[in-house]
Amino acid sequence: MRAGGFCEELGRSAPSVLKPFRCAEPWVIPSSPSGAEPCVQVPVSSETEPEAEGSGRGSGAPLADSGAPPPIIPPFKEGSFLWRAGGIVRAMRPEQWFKNVFVLAPIVFAKHLTHPTIVISAIGGFGTFCLLASSVYVMNDLVDLEADRVHPKKRYRPIASGRVSIAAAKVLGVALVLIGLGGAAIGPWPFLVTVASYLVLQVAYSFKLKKIAYVDVGCIALGFVLRVLAGSFAVRVSPSGYMLACTALIALFMGFGKRRHELASVNAAKQRAALDQYSARSLTIALAITGLAAVATYLAYTLDPATRALFGSHYLWMTTIHPAFGVVRFLQLVITRPKAESPTQEILRDTPFMMNLVLYAIEVVVIVYQLRPSG
Repeated sequence: MRAGGFCEELGRSAPSVLKPFRCAEPWVIPSSPSGAEPCVQVPVSSETEPEAEGSGRGSGAPLADSGAPPPIIPPFKEGSFLWRAGGIVRAMRPEQWFKNVFVLAPIVFAKHLTHPTIVISAIGGFGTFCLLASSVYVMNDLVDLEADRVHPKKRYRPIASGRVSIAAAKVLGVALVLIGLGGAAIGPWPFLVTVASYLVLQVAYSFKLKKIAYVDVGCIALGFVLRVLAGSFAVRVSPSGYMLACTALIALFMGFGKRRHELASVNAAKQRAALDQYSARSLTIALAITGLAAVATYLAYTLDPATRALFGSHYLWMTTIHPAFGVVRFLQLVITRPKAESPTQEILRDTPFMMNLVLYAIEVVVIVYQLRPSG
């Protein structure tokens, strides 16, 4: 019997998991007569299926019959209204709103957390920056559309994948800007000016400054400094020089860490133009300088006589261990998780980092507000 005939017979009688069989020339099974065709078995996997373009699923997602439990909330049907609405929410990146907690820093260190009216003003400032930050993310995704489509992770973002159309993204971005500026106009005029300056900076960054090495990270740091300034103006307190310096250094440190992480990825230059002008060595040096400087500046702030007099405590310096741990842990995430989309997103999923942050916040509130057990 020819090998090809044997293949066909076995293919008809074999279990479905072994189908189909292909026979190709000119390879010959040694025990077969000359001219016989080979039998090449191609098993069909029942565990994974290819990534559907724009579906939002990760590659190699389990199929329904793979034995995995079904999701608690079934995914929306692709192309449906709820599916596109979910894409709009994702395009706003609410998971990035945690960066706007810098707006709330002045009210904490000004000892105003016990004043409800001031707290409401601070929350309003936080909300304003969340809206404007989302508008900037939408604008960035529109500007970086082609670069995101070649990125192994970013190509699944709603705008890059087509889940949110370009027209809808433009409308969303404009609406977020108008609502954000309208909310800012309710507050003090210095707050409105600072918010407007932040927006202008982000537009300049998206269209030009992001392409210039080191200037791009400087713009990121300035954006965080403007958040702290806006938070100070929203609650009508004088901004602290130490707080502004710490904010700038921490933002520079995290910005350089993000660039160092991106530099190690495939197609780095296609994903971000400025990466061509960076080197791993220069970024490592920048990380070391800014990380050490940030911790040292915070320690100097806690030991300053004016700080001790304001809080009536000599123990704030003990909280320095938390910023130091945060710096070391962030560096570790940059180095050990090269496949992550961004180290600034990884810290939100990292249990040690988040536990350290929570402990730091608790200790600061206890020391600053001199909370003691009653009785």
